[in-house]
Order: sequence, then C-alpha cells, then structure tokens
Amino acid sequence: MSVIEELQTAVSTVAERVGPSIVGIGRGTRGSGVVIAAGKVLTNAHNLRGDEVTVTFADGRRLRGTVASFDGDGDLAVIDVDTADATPVEWADGATLTVGAAVFGASASHGGGTRVTFGLVSAVARAFRGPGGRRIDGSVEHTAPLASGSSGGALLDAAGQLVGLNTNRIGEGFYLALPADAALRARVDALTRGESPTRPRLGVAVAAAHVARRMRRSVGLPERDGILVRGVEDDSLAATAGIQAGDLIVEAGGKPISDTDDLHAALATVELPFEVKLVRGADELTVQVGAQTRTAGDA
Repeated sequence: MSVIEELQTAVSTVAERVGPSIVGIGRGTRGSGVVIAAGKVLTNAHNLRGDEVTVTFADGRRLRGTVASFDGDGDLAVIDVDTADATPVEWADGATLTVGAAVFGASASHGGGTRVTFGLVSAVARAFRGPGGRRIDGSVEHTAPLASGSSGGALLDAAGQLVGLNTNRIGEGFYLALPADAALRARVDALTRGESPTRPRLGVAVAAAHVARRMRRSVGLPERDGILVRGVEDDSLAATAGIQAGDLIVEAGGKPISDTDDLHAALATVELPFEVKLVRGADELTVQVGAQTRTAGDA
C-alpha cells in the first residue's frame, strides 16, 4: 500500500469513527463541538452567545442545548444537550504531542456532516489570547486545514482519539489547539460536573510595566519590575486590602509580577486570602487580599 493510500485509509477511518461525535455550534455553524459524554458537548467558550445554543449533529438533528458550565479565561464550555446514540470521543491516554506528529482535524461542515483533514504538529508550547484577552499557554500548533466554524472541534490521532481541542487560527495554514493532556481533562471533568471556575478579581486598573518604569524614573524613584495601579474599584478586593492608585504590584500569591499576564496567571492559582507585595513610593509593603487586615513592613 502506498503512502497516499495509507493516508486515505487513515482519514476515512477517523471520519467513520468520530464523525457522529462532532457537532456544529450555533446557527450557521459558528463553531464546532465534541461529544465527550452522554448528554455533554465540549466546545470553545468564544462560540457561545448566551445560555442557550443550537447544536447540529452529523445526522442532521438540530437541538437547543443549554450551557452547563463556562470558563471564559480558558476558552472552554460544556453544553447539556441530548446526544442520543452519538458515541463520546475517547481521550488519548497520556497524550504528549511532539513536532512532526500526524494529527487529524475534525469539525462540523456548514453543509452538514463532518469534515476531517490531515496535518502535522509544527510547534508546541505556543501561546495565544483568549476571548477575554488573557494569555493561554501550552497550545499545540499544527497544519491540519480548518475552515471557518472549526474552533471547538477535535484534534485527533490516527486511532481517532482526542489529542487536542482546535481553538485558534494563526497566519496562513497554521492552527492552535489546546492539548488534551491531564490538566485539560481535569478542567473539562470539572466543567462536566457543572463546576465553572472562579478566580479572584482584584478590581484594579493597571498600566503596562514600561509605563510604570518610566513614571518611577520621572520622579526619581528606582526602576522596579511590576505593574502600576492606575485606579481601584470601590468595595473591590483591592480596595478592602488597602491597595491604592500609584502602588506598584511586584508579587501576588508568592509569584513575581512583571506584567498583566503574570498577574492573571497568579490569580488563576491562588485561594483567598493571599498576599500581594507592593512598592509605594520608596517603601515596600505586603497586603492580605481577601482578609480584613493589612500588614506592612520593610522588605
């Protein structure tokens, strides 16, 4: 059998195995989704426009689904819908994609049915901006062609097992997928149980790191890495903790802060209460966020 014939067989096999498990999301197929359990469909959060959504199955069924749980920062959502006899896609066991690995993209077609394409992993550990502007790290870049409406569809191995969730198109002919690793599976399992993640929100408006350095330099203060607080929302966690406009946030939850991405990443892992280290003028202090008291001291 020639290489072309082997590839044709692989595409056909994947299409037959997972076709019924790939759905269209939204009227006109705004995006795609993957049946991950009976009555549960996984998709990207950016494909949704409200608490209800039209779900179109490969056999032509079109039903109204309800958003069960939502992770806007991670660009993930789970939809409750009658999946009937659609077999859930299997997760690849301990999948670790490397450059050069063969992958198959599966998405809903605007004309009905499932589209399956072939490509190779071209890079790993890529980052992109989610729908809320936050950085999402650890993505897999691949070359399996994806048409409009493919985000939220499956990235599969030759056995038809899930190795990623297609999420973002970059440039001409390159695409990003969230890797279906243990971390993603844990997040999806929580969403399947209806557990939408909650992350502390400080309630501050901030300036970029280079702006903070320039402003400190202009008033004769030493340069420091960190993000400058431009404003504090009333009754927010920051306000209760005593954070003020003009403060420089240099550490949160024990993690150094150099830019807003660092702050978002830190807030995604902390539990209340947690410490934030600040520089106020020439003084350094530590505040307890999520507690009623504040402690300060020299560094």
